Amino acid sequence: MPAASISAVADEMRIHPRHLVCFGNDKAKVSLDALAGRDRQGKLILVSAITPTPAGEGKTTVSIGLAQGLRKTGRSAALALRQPSMGPVFGRKGGATGGGRSRVVPSDAINLHFTGDFHAITSAHNLLAAIIDNHLYHASTRLHRDHVLWKRVLDVNDRALRQIRVGRGTSAVERATGFDITAASEVMAALCLAESLSDLRARLDRIVTGFTENGEPVLAGEFRVTGALLALLKDALQPNLVRSLEGVPAFVHGGPFANIAHGCNSVLATRMALAHADYAVTEAGFAFDLGGEKFMSIKCRQSGLAPAAIVIVATVRALKMHGGVDLRDLTQTDVPAVERGLANLAAHLDSARQFQRPVLVAVNRFHTDHEDEIAAIHAFCAAQGVPCATADVFARGGDGAVDLAEAVADAVKGETPALPQLYADADPVEQKINAIVTRIYGARGVVLTAEARERLTIFESAGLGSLPVCMAKTQDSLSDDPGKRGRPRDFDITVRDFEVASGAGFLVALTGRMLRMPALPRTPAAERIEVDDAGSITGI
Repeated sequence: MPAASISAVADEMRIHPRHLVCFGNDKAKVSLDALAGRDRQGKLILVSAITPTPAGEGKTTVSIGLAQGLRKTGRSAALALRQPSMGPVFGRKGGATGGGRSRVVPSDAINLHFTGDFHAITSAHNLLAAIIDNHLYHASTRLHRDHVLWKRVLDVNDRALRQIRVGRGTSAVERATGFDITAASEVMAALCLAESLSDLRARLDRIVTGFTENGEPVLAGEFRVTGALLALLKDALQPNLVRSLEGVPAFVHGGPFANIAHGCNSVLATRMALAHADYAVTEAGFAFDLGGEKFMSIKCRQSGLAPAAIVIVATVRALKMHGGVDLRDLTQTDVPAVERGLANLAAHLDSARQFQRPVLVAVNRFHTDHEDEIAAIHAFCAAQGVPCATADVFARGGDGAVDLAEAVADAVKGETPALPQLYADADPVEQKINAIVTRIYGARGVVLTAEARERLTIFESAGLGSLPVCMAKTQDSLSDDPGKRGRPRDFDITVRDFEVASGAGFLVALTGRMLRMPALPRTPAAERIEVDDAGSITGI
């Protein structure tokens, strides 16, 4: 049977053709007007995971499988997912559209240029950078060249661009700067949190581009190019519509990283899914300590959204790594290692429960898993009073997620309660960070370096202390040391610097060695990607 066109997928959700801009037969932009008059409000299901390992967790695969499972059980479901960044596609990750029979399609297009959103964000970000340097050259700005915060961005992993000098040979503007990856751009975060063009305009206007010599913030609105930025971004603000292999509608839109940004797809895509289905399945990047916490503390705080339930994804393989098993030995049955690794799952369950809604566990099944290892996870969850279902979604698609779908549907039958927060807006910044690191990471507390305190003082003096905090922390550990797997104890989190994202609406606390421009591994994924004479892509 031929796959349904994207127009047919939209028609099934009663999205009028006038609200659709098709990109070929398999992807489309959806006008924000499609939200007008939609009273339907589905149940929002947040999918997160245990601390990631090289063994793989498959959070996106499970999200897609769960939505397909809900559909298999006769329920209306839609997905709201992040768009992959080409940096990791050609770097270490190699793609992020699910796997096996639980994928969104067209996978290659989504992993690459898609509908051009990342290019639009890159262009808008770099236009503002060019305008800033132009004003510095003509001495027509209050911004001091030594206090410029706005870098340039590119959607590629390139360590050589982290630190550069611009304006060589023109002494009036020569200065040190660098590149971030597009997914770390404040324009990306602002677009993903914006509710409308007017909201996006206000967010762009209030971006802090740097400071005067006297420490006063200089906002992007002073450069009078917000209209030009919006011209580049107006189409990118519209969510993208694709589908899963089994025909579940998927709004794939926005892609901030969770280790250096807030790690969630756009608010507008989430609203589209909620307005057009009874169950909207979304995910937040990396593990619950990163994407999950930021979903609650940043995305939900700003938008008023609230998940009805939280699903934590775990795999036998990853739990064995957290239990001390080497990557090369993961195919060997080792129940004691799984049981040791369950401490990491327990940490994320403890964190998720603080938000006072049903928490479930999905065991993403690999073909090498032994039944005794899976049974150990189920026994642990039963002892914790947490519903647990095995999701064989890679091999079986929606059929492999029927049990998980039924468990989720059962968990969200009641009203969705109000969402508690870890801290109040008025709390001091250091107190906000302390709440995150003690209650979510399990740390003793936070330590601020002298440099971080100096930067924080500048930001607080500029009236930016009421913003929520976005932690930039390694995804490989609950701590800020990527080598500490499992559930680390007796550690502090050290904040070495701060960045401000006033347009997006948060402060960024930098920990460990976190950088906003990733690097390529020794053997990047780009080396295995090929295109045959017919134009078919392999290796993504």
